[in-house]
Amino acid sequence: MSEGTPDRAETKTAGGGDPQHFGVALRRMLGEMNRLVHGFALTQRLHPTDVHALSFVLDNPDATTPGLLREHLGLTSGAVTACLDRLEKAGHIRRSRADDDRRVVHIHYVEGARSVARAYFMPLAQAADRARGQFTEDELAVVLRYLDALNDELGELRVPQR
Repeated sequence: MSEGTPDRAETKTAGGGDPQHFGVALRRMLGEMNRLVHGFALTQRLHPTDVHALSFVLDNPDATTPGLLREHLGLTSGAVTACLDRLEKAGHIRRSRADDDRRVVHIHYVEGARSVARAYFMPLAQAADRARGQFTEDELAVVLRYLDALNDELGELRVPQR
């Protein structure tokens, strides 16, 4: 371990008030999530960015468009088109034109592809459920409130456009 970097045991027992330990725990979680995303991308012959695009389509409550995806991922229009082409070819998404304006393209997650993703990420869901079981409902409410606030803050940050 490098000097100034807490080890795993210190991170697990650190109080929520220490920003360094908190940051280490968040980076560690992000690293683990990225490892799983890269594995899914490999099994599906996709790029990890394609998996992030799939997550955005899945989690976005409104109709997703290539423009929204471009803004979210910080990619060029051409890169988003290439991403969507790969996802469509792999059977994960389909594109459709809006009925009221044929220039608008909507991106839809294909239902059969959801089961593929669900099966791959089931161990993640099970791990999350085991971790949840270690906390009370009140503690989980605070964690969820924090994660929602952090995601709102991070959503306001703009990435450089390519």
